[in-house]
Amino acid sequence: MDFLRPASWEEALAAKAEHPTAVPIAGGTDVMVEINFDHRRPEYLLDLNRIGDLTEWETGEDTVRLGASVPYTGIMEHLRAELPGLALASHTVASPQIRNRGGVGGNLGTASPAGDAHPALLAAGADVEVESAARGTRLIPIDEFYTGVKRNALQPDELIRAVHIKKADGPQQYSKVGTRNAMVIAVCAFGLALHPETRTVRTGIGSAAPTPVRAKAAEEFLNAALEEGGFWDNGKIITPSVAKQFADLCSAACNPIDDVRGTASYRRHAVGVMARRTLTWTWESYRGTAAHSEGVA
Repeated sequence: MDFLRPASWEEALAAKAEHPTAVPIAGGTDVMVEINFDHRRPEYLLDLNRIGDLTEWETGEDTVRLGASVPYTGIMEHLRAELPGLALASHTVASPQIRNRGGVGGNLGTASPAGDAHPALLAAGADVEVESAARGTRLIPIDEFYTGVKRNALQPDELIRAVHIKKADGPQQYSKVGTRNAMVIAVCAFGLALHPETRTVRTGIGSAAPTPVRAKAAEEFLNAALEEGGFWDNGKIITPSVAKQFADLCSAACNPIDDVRGTASYRRHAVGVMARRTLTWTWESYRGTAAHSEGVA
């Protein structure tokens, strides 16, 4: 196994072009586990730790450009207001040591359906910035990024440089079910984001299908119910029947498997429970905003 250590982004792209099978490594929290257990033996490792701009972020008017190697700790400490769902997801990642090393780029590169960042990215709405030496930069919508079990839309000579994530314009939530409280791979996970500016709701489901997915039928149902009932304007409590239907549709969006961490039926049930709870939490937060402080039922 050869170790490539570029000193700049341009050198990294050149190395990836010359060695398309090279596996990028930054935090190493996924790659090193696979290597240590001999599940993977790449010909080349491409170390990205010397490339400083991968650990930086920029906050724009509508979006945050998050470098691929910004550690989860940085998201928790500095971007909680702009990216609340992703900050909550970051809290659930493994241990403090791993949160200090791992970043969203690694989750995206591995594309495991159990990656903790995926539900939050789907719910918030994100674009993945990738680049190759030959074709330059392109943005891949998060809904098009996951192509199969641990597969993504990257071309062999492309590297992930950053993620463009829409800044929160409403409450966001994240829930994760695990077999213990820390250092655990998700049995299933769920992200929810309210977008009052567009009067829409987005979801994200992890570890309950071959890829991270959105519950699009549930979103469409809830968007229609909120609009027809005037909920965005009157701030009323969402009725139990609406919440139950939303939860049932979220469960139906799953296509899980039985494995050592949980059964398929349990995953469907748990996703429904998390969907109902996160909807309740986010809507209560929305009702409590200053814009709805008067006349709320």
